[in-house]
Amino acid sequence: MTETTERALNRGSLIRTAGAAGAGLALGSGLFGATLARASGGVTKADVDILIAAEIAEALAVTTYTNIINRAPFFKHLQKDDQGYLMAAREEEMSHYALEKSVTGKPSPFTRFFYPHGMFRHAHTTLNTLVTLEDAFIAAYLVGVRNFSNADLRVTAARIMGIESDHRTLARVVGPGVARRDGGPIEHITGAQGVAESVDPPNNNGYERTLKWTTIGQAVNALLPFVDESAAAKAGFNTKRAFRFHPFTPHLPNQLGAFHGFGG
Repeated sequence: MTETTERALNRGSLIRTAGAAGAGLALGSGLFGATLARASGGVTKADVDILIAAEIAEALAVTTYTNIINRAPFFKHLQKDDQGYLMAAREEEMSHYALEKSVTGKPSPFTRFFYPHGMFRHAHTTLNTLVTLEDAFIAAYLVGVRNFSNADLRVTAARIMGIESDHRTLARVVGPGVARRDGGPIEHITGAQGVAESVDPPNNNGYERTLKWTTIGQAVNALLPFVDESAAAKAGFNTKRAFRFHPFTPHLPNQLGAFHGFGG
């Protein structure tokens, strides 16, 4: 783990609050972690570092989707299927968080998040940020595919990464559906690579983008403006308000797509 990662995670441990990650989660009982330990001989410290970074990302994702649904004016003007994508994504991200926590036995060290100015109020800012985050989550899980110590974790990372890819594409689908009163239709969205890309077609990748990340420290560094106030200020984010992560028991949209085991 890089110095940046250690500094970020150590800083996070200082602001952890009791029960912030929700001890009552249905998937957080340790059952899945115990299954993994039996199947693969346990997880390494490096595995746990990656999983903790993934927990941070998933807590941030849950917080982002929750506040789009509850606060963003454009949400209530979307078509029902677009609203449904956002609501289902929230459940899926919470499921990922709960699964990862069941392995580490630790909550996310970060439970409050900062965003760019205009987040949740302005549709274009919100979708740019959402796609940027999904780009980052895809690349982070590909780091897991590259660096996890055993096949069970690598396959699980790939399975989660595929869902993050769905979310990225569907976020781009939402753009043209934003009402004129909310600044739409939005035809170009800027993601993690900093380039405004046409949303036609929304599934514009032949291969998922790695962002050239090879270590989990690079993923944590990219997320720092969202989780650390000083980094947020340097990035020009709004530091006057932090949005808190509120865990809940997830309900996946379809049991055929539920998690069945680390063995796949």
